Parts: sequence; C-alpha cells; structure tokens
Amino acid sequence: MDVQDWVGRSEQTQDLIISRSAQFMQATLGQKTTLQHGDALPPLWHWLYFLEAKPRDELGRDGHPQKGGFVPPVALPRRMWAGGRFEFQNPLVIGQEATRVSTIQSVQEKEGRSGPLCFVTVRHEIRQRDQVSLTEEHDIVYRADPDPNAPKPTPAQAPQHAEVSEQITPDPTLLFRYSALMFNGHRIHYDVDYARDVEGYDGLVFHGPLTATLLADLAQRHLGEPLKQFSFRGVAPIAGMAPFHIEAASEGAGLKLWARRQDGVLAMTARASA
Repeated sequence: MDVQDWVGRSEQTQDLIISRSAQFMQATLGQKTTLQHGDALPPLWHWLYFLEAKPRDELGRDGHPQKGGFVPPVALPRRMWAGGRFEFQNPLVIGQEATRVSTIQSVQEKEGRSGPLCFVTVRHEIRQRDQVSLTEEHDIVYRADPDPNAPKPTPAQAPQHAEVSEQITPDPTLLFRYSALMFNGHRIHYDVDYARDVEGYDGLVFHGPLTATLLADLAQRHLGEPLKQFSFRGVAPIAGMAPFHIEAASEGAGLKLWARRQDGVLAMTARASA
C-alpha cells in the first residue's frame, strides 16, 4: 500500500469549546482557573479539543492509535511532533461549537543522519460561526528505533542573546495532566522504562506541543496583543526532569523564540507576530 495514496484525504470533526478543559489547562500550568464562556481561547489551546478516542485494541505499541486510518500506514515505529505553522484570523471563543477540517497535505520519505524518516503534514482549518478562526499546518515525523551503536550527532546550541527568559521546571504530574487533557496515550510521557529502553530517551519526554504552547504564551505576553502568526520546529527532545528555559528576542516586528535545555542545547525554535 502506497502512503502517497493518503495525500488529499480529509476528515471533519466538531466539538464544543467548553470552559472546563480550558480551566483544567490553566490549573495544569499553575494558573488561576478564570476562563469562562465568551473568553478567547489562548493560542494553541485548541489542541485540547477535537480529540480522537480509540479502543485499547486499536492502539500501537507506543500508545498512539494504529496508523492506517486517517494517518497513512507509515512503517517506521517512532512518532514525534516535528513542528507547525499557524495563522490566527478570529478568536476561538469558549462556549461555542467549532468545526475542524483536516487534510493530509503531504507525505515525504527522506533519509536522515539517524536513518529513514517520513514527514506527514496535516492541514487543519477550524471554523466557528461560519468564519475561519485559525489554520494550522501540523508536521509529524516518523523514524526508526534508535541504533545503540550509532554515533550521536552533535546537538545545536541555543542562542545567547535572549531579551526575556523564563525557567520551566518539569515534573511527572505536569506531564501526566497534559497527557490526560490531550487524551494522549504516548508512553514516552509517562512510562520511563519504555521511554529509555525502547525509544532511547534519557527519561520521560516533555511534550513538544506543550513546549510550543509555552512559547506561544510567552510571545503573546511579550508582544502585548493577540498573535496573528506563530510557527515552531522541534530540534532536540527535552527528556528527564531537569529545568529548561523558554526565551525570546526581537526580530523585526515580531519575535524569535526558542527553548534551551539545561545543557545549553537548542530544543525548539519558534517565530511569532501580532
């Protein structure tokens, strides 16, 4: 079966943007639970909605739904969020129904330094009251299991010119709560033996989308107005419970942002404009 046959496939889902999920997200991030009906949903919090719920016997070894439904049946076993690009046209309002149309935009098979890779890009369009609230291009990367004998690449170092820097301190409860809010069964976030022994990480993995969400929040607070555009790209995993930093510096009319691990490694890059 050719994975290219999946290009152009589309599905539509609906959800009510309830305040309860948004309040639980606030609590997860250590904030007061203030969001109510009629408030604008913070950037990237739409990931709390339009969730997929598959029975246990339809999950893969990693806890994700098995491939071959809407997502193409890529043979590579490991899955990660590689990045995404967003345009925010209208506020996504809490308390209202919303519709998401998702389309497989591209499937690209490549050969990387660590072996074969497959990038799947999904385009989402979320509408509310017959107008587009936001569009998203979501990049997923699939890769082979790690080769313990392969040399480890030299990671890129994070920039040293931050104008604003905030420390994030992970803990297992934070990872569990975010996984629960996303109905995300990916075992790298809560099963440390699986994360280390099967997928080759140093410990529990901090969620890529949560890192992106924290960077988007930092950008909106720093710019002082709602975001119009945001993009991010994962560079290196944040694994283990060591603190890391989210940082930003001015770039033209917008911001360049990044996540810096405790060892100085660049974990994620992002750009934002309002």
